[in-house]
Amino acid sequence: MYIKQQNFLIVGVSKSGISAAEYVLKQGGKLYFYEEIVNDLTKNTKDKLIELGGICVEKESVESIIDQIDILVVSPGVPINHKVCVLAKEKQKRIIGEFEFGFMLFQPTVVGVTGTNGKTTTVHLIESVIKNAKQKVQLVGNMGVAITSVIDNIDKNTFCVAEVSSFQLETTNVFCPHISCVLNISPDHLERHYTMENYIFLKKKIFANQKESEFSILNYDDLTVRSFAEQTKAKVIFVSTKQKIDGAYLKDGYLFFKEVPIIEQKQLALEGEHNLYNCLFCIAVCRLLGINIDIIAQSLKEFKGVPHRIQLIREFNGVKFYNDSKSTNTSSTMVAINAMKGETILILGGSEKGENYANLFQKIKQSAIKHIVITGASRFNMIEEAIKRNVLNFTITPNFNVAVKVASLLASEGDNVLLSPACASFDYFKNYEERGLAFKKIVEEFK
Repeated sequence: MYIKQQNFLIVGVSKSGISAAEYVLKQGGKLYFYEEIVNDLTKNTKDKLIELGGICVEKESVESIIDQIDILVVSPGVPINHKVCVLAKEKQKRIIGEFEFGFMLFQPTVVGVTGTNGKTTTVHLIESVIKNAKQKVQLVGNMGVAITSVIDNIDKNTFCVAEVSSFQLETTNVFCPHISCVLNISPDHLERHYTMENYIFLKKKIFANQKESEFSILNYDDLTVRSFAEQTKAKVIFVSTKQKIDGAYLKDGYLFFKEVPIIEQKQLALEGEHNLYNCLFCIAVCRLLGINIDIIAQSLKEFKGVPHRIQLIREFNGVKFYNDSKSTNTSSTMVAINAMKGETILILGGSEKGENYANLFQKIKQSAIKHIVITGASRFNMIEEAIKRNVLNFTITPNFNVAVKVASLLASEGDNVLLSPACASFDYFKNYEERGLAFKKIVEEFK
């Protein structure tokens, strides 16, 4: 792609959109950009791009601009059925996502990780091992680093570890990692993808272009993911905590890869069954990359986790406060509930993603959750489901700050307070990180 001779329209100028825009302008391409959200952040971004030579497109003129462009670049937050994308498709314009646009510009060795839950922890685990092996590595993708913002830092000797969301896969056509990982599949983002069938179809796109010379690592214990083995041309490596398989597995208290013991389970810094899977995927990836077993084992002994994922913030008056803001769907929250030791006050709620809460409240009913504080835009549907399930130990508040303070008042010495919303954050916050930091700030101010 010769950027200098082509006209681009970028739709959505959040973190990844602005990175793509800056790269196009740096390479001498003509850039139009379109953003519907109006706030201080987008105003500052627009001003910056205009200063760099970009052309801001208003709502009433976007259709005419589409006639003038060659390529439409879509940010992950913009659905493919957005009116601008539909118009571009009708006019037979090329439509690509920022994620794929970035990968089209260079060819490093790519490890792509997708799945409903565990992506962020897994890519950080892989990164830590590669770093400890003294190899060049760059994290990119859904965990917050736009590919186009780091292209100049990457060469053919760099391992590029990508967290890949369904939003990003929605606009991929040629993306082909050397190693693809599918961690698990459960309902998520149905407000955008409409059906589970469509969501599963998008997840499978991570290995759609792989050939026999590449690898696809799949969760054997997830029946949906296991079935993908019949649909990829790549060499399949399985992961399991339930049985010995051809790949990475747990047996007799040890984590193995192809019959070779890597590390004893009790030596892992990360706890919980969900993290066993993350560690097994990491082991499989790193052995396929040829990294020494001792380096992998030492890295797994030292890795303490990532922020916002069952992260212990503080112990105050004998109560432990856990930040699990990254849990934006019900299956992830159920994992967090399993990880709690002792009675727990659970903070739920946020902006909805089209999920049904029946399984979540059934899980709560059978768990050590002694009280729930329900907040956010989802609170009405959550309350309805709680009552249906005869889960009546809840308190309702529309305000996040109040919810955290109420939860702390309900907790006794020896209890946990767990923020694990089972929802997105967009009712009050720009992302789950901001929500987690707000929780952390409130908790740290307790006296």
